[in-house]
Amino acid sequence: MEQNPVFERATRFLSALRHCQVLAMSVHSASKDGITLMLPYSPQIVGNPQTGVIHGGALTSLMDTACGMATLCVLPEFEVCPTLDLRVDYMHPAEPGKSVYGFAQCYRVTTDVIFTRGFAYQDDPEHPVAHVVGTFMRMGKGIKGSKGFAGAIKGEQP
Repeated sequence: MEQNPVFERATRFLSALRHCQVLAMSVHSASKDGITLMLPYSPQIVGNPQTGVIHGGALTSLMDTACGMATLCVLPEFEVCPTLDLRVDYMHPAEPGKSVYGFAQCYRVTTDVIFTRGFAYQDDPEHPVAHVVGTFMRMGKGIKGSKGFAGAIKGEQP
């Protein structure tokens, strides 16, 4: 089977983020063209117990993470890239009982900022639950205090 270094780096990155572990997110696909994460449906992320609809905060977390991780698809080496701005437009509630997928891609990379866009969907990417745009600050490869985190993303042993 052919190895996909972007998928492997994304999987390591996701496993280092505690909130993603708690939400049980996983990498569905990753390539130079973008990344898709999966947020499984669970009672813990329901916002309205009467309808079973997923809380908007869980969807925002999915899309912020997907957009932030899309930077892994375009940068040759891991860089710390915190969120500068994120806009999520909700199209309709996610259907209860179904996982949600979050796709994101980088459409412009500058020296200081990376611009991303994407969408969340369930069964059909042509029928999105939400659209997202985000910007992320490039802080570089050599941020003090990030060696352990960056090393984990690169697959280095502590």
